[in-house]
Amino acid sequence: MREIFEIRDADGAGRIGELTVPRAGVTVETPALLPVINPHLRTVEPATLESAFGAEILITNGYILYKSKEFRERALSEGLDELYDFSGAIMTDSGSFQLSEYGEITVRNAEILEFQRDIGSHIGTPIDIPTPPGVSHERAESELETTKARLDAAESVDVGEMLVNAPIQGSTYPDLRESAASHAYGTSLDVFPVGAVVPLMNGYRYAEMVDVVRAAKRGLGADAPVHLFGAGHPMMFALAVAAGCDLFDSAAYALYARDGRYLTVAGTDHLDDLDYFPCSCPVCADRTPETLRSLPAARREELLARHNLHVSYRELRTVKQAVREGNLFELLERRARNHPAMVDGYRALLDDSAALERVDPVSKGSFFYLSTDSARRPEVRRHHDRLGRLSVDGDRVLLSAGDDNSRFDETWRLNPPFGPVPPALSDSYPLTIERPERLDRGGYEAAAAGVARLAEANPDTEFTVAHWGWPESAIDRLPDGVDVLSLGADSQHPDE
Repeated sequence: MREIFEIRDADGAGRIGELTVPRAGVTVETPALLPVINPHLRTVEPATLESAFGAEILITNGYILYKSKEFRERALSEGLDELYDFSGAIMTDSGSFQLSEYGEITVRNAEILEFQRDIGSHIGTPIDIPTPPGVSHERAESELETTKARLDAAESVDVGEMLVNAPIQGSTYPDLRESAASHAYGTSLDVFPVGAVVPLMNGYRYAEMVDVVRAAKRGLGADAPVHLFGAGHPMMFALAVAAGCDLFDSAAYALYARDGRYLTVAGTDHLDDLDYFPCSCPVCADRTPETLRSLPAARREELLARHNLHVSYRELRTVKQAVREGNLFELLERRARNHPAMVDGYRALLDDSAALERVDPVSKGSFFYLSTDSARRPEVRRHHDRLGRLSVDGDRVLLSAGDDNSRFDETWRLNPPFGPVPPALSDSYPLTIERPERLDRGGYEAAAAGVARLAEANPDTEFTVAHWGWPESAIDRLPDGVDVLSLGADSQHPDE
């Protein structure tokens, strides 16, 4: 067990946890955002991140400090805490990003780890090989072997109390990501970043990003804190948390501000295109886009960066509250509708509903059915699995969307998307579902799948489905031998 990480709340694979960072003497609540600090370009000072935004942890590049004529000796003599005037936890990167961008770096693995230790880093990183998407499986596997060897070597470096990252690589190959994660988890290292996903996020390839994260999660234990390297845009925080990520580092707040871009949970706007601010953060509440555009460039950039941080931290708090209340999937579904690629990511996550069901709490506050994708949530899968294990009393059973009928030995309610509901469970979560009256076809089809599971588990029972306007696509999914009784005229189904 990794005693540095403790889970407090969970919803699906999302969780609120506590990451203890011994060298910093602090405990960081996760999910946590790590603003990236470039020592040469401090758009927002670390002390301001702490005082104005409540930042508990940040990340800076150890390799840049190692190469810096201006800051190397100061970092060694003063330590990062004093250099950055920051009392929280500080993570350092090793130069792997520069390696991926420029092809080589002039430092050895043990040397950069020792340097990170010597400058007072609280969480250091070995030099992994960030294999990008689109390469051959052979290349990805070869480079992964180098990363694994460097993680093994990192175990023997004297780092004192500094925690050490164990990056998980493998490009877009799920088998390699799972193998990498399993190997990393078997080391004595502490935090598990999923690396080389920035090209996926920049290309709005969120489904592939989810597949990469879920593959990594299969190789990790529940006590492994997972860092999604480079995941700095607030529009995808809910998706990444629901996939099982605990830490995110963001340079986007500063880089986008430098380019005049304004972050929202729905995407990115350019300041030049805005007539109104859709935000009430301190930056936006006191200014209009026109007044912000009129400011000197440096001041405009700083204020844009502050807005980008405000919206990022607000979204992270929103995600945490959703986990605490048990409605992360509802939040995620609303966020996914902001962009078609996010819908792809959400659906990729639901493809792994069997694994999500194993970690999803059995009881929550509510279940809101928002679209046909809601029918694929882990709660629906769990109910169908239960139906596959239930025995039915009586030889003739009515599964009804209407009233009981004395001609049958027993009546169960039909509750799309769950399907048959035993009378004793009708008032329990998630069967107290809130759903629209004009239910989509997918909800009825999922209910038919539930009928099939119950009928399969009770082959000697005669079942009759009494429905109210089910679409033909759902009726066709009922098993042979199940009688069908229509209770009234067909309802309208807008997606048929």
